[in-house]
Amino acid sequence: MKHLVEAGATLGQLQAALPLDPLENRILLCHALGLARVALITQSERALTGGEAARLEALLRRRLAGEPIAYIVGRREFFGLPFQVGPGVLIPRPDTELLVELALARLPPGAHMLDMGTGSGAIAVACAHSRKDARVTALDLSEDALAIARANAAANGAAVRFLRSDWYAAVAGERFALVASNPPYIAAGDPHLAQGDLRFEPVGALTDGADGLSALRRIVADAPHHLESGGWLLLEHGYDQAAAVRELLAARGLQEVQSWRDLAGIERVSGARLP
Repeated sequence: MKHLVEAGATLGQLQAALPLDPLENRILLCHALGLARVALITQSERALTGGEAARLEALLRRRLAGEPIAYIVGRREFFGLPFQVGPGVLIPRPDTELLVELALARLPPGAHMLDMGTGSGAIAVACAHSRKDARVTALDLSEDALAIARANAAANGAAVRFLRSDWYAAVAGERFALVASNPPYIAAGDPHLAQGDLRFEPVGALTDGADGLSALRRIVADAPHHLESGGWLLLEHGYDQAAAVRELLAARGLQEVQSWRDLAGIERVSGARLP
């Protein structure tokens, strides 16, 4: 098998010759060699040792086999913060930053918010980091996900209460000024599940195993029992689900039902508030 990386190649040569796109080439070079991004410029004549070449080659082959680069390097930036990620959690995506922005804009001073299905903790940690006055609770059924989320909260200096819970079960009797969730919303059998990074991410965090709306229905159905008067429910959903989610919100008696578009112009988040 032909080697992708040869000992003695310089950083400058490798940036031009590696088989990934330029950004991914730089990320894997930095990760394999323990370098900051600026070193790729300032040390462009540095030559790789045999051990470094082998380490970089192994990473490249994992990426060429389709493994998400965030899992390979073990981290992903979200809302300007570094997040540890691994196969037990979804990789935080820029689309979800819209949900954080909407939540922060609607969270009253000193209020208590709930993040359901927290995964890596991205939504809860970003909100708690941005709003030190807020009280943030985050739920997930997966102990693996909660362990990663707790580590991310600690690393980013965010105070979050994490609870293992099947949706609202662990917060029975509690009410919140805002409930946010990025639940599993891909329908079973959707071809996207067999493409790209999704092939490697936890299937239970991607699909409800049904029509893609079952988790959303459950969250909406019980929301009035967990929202304070005037409190907001904000839900991320699929590219073609906005109308269906608005119908669920309106049918449950919530008001100011609306959807918001992400940077690609897709209706990505829908929400409403309790009268």
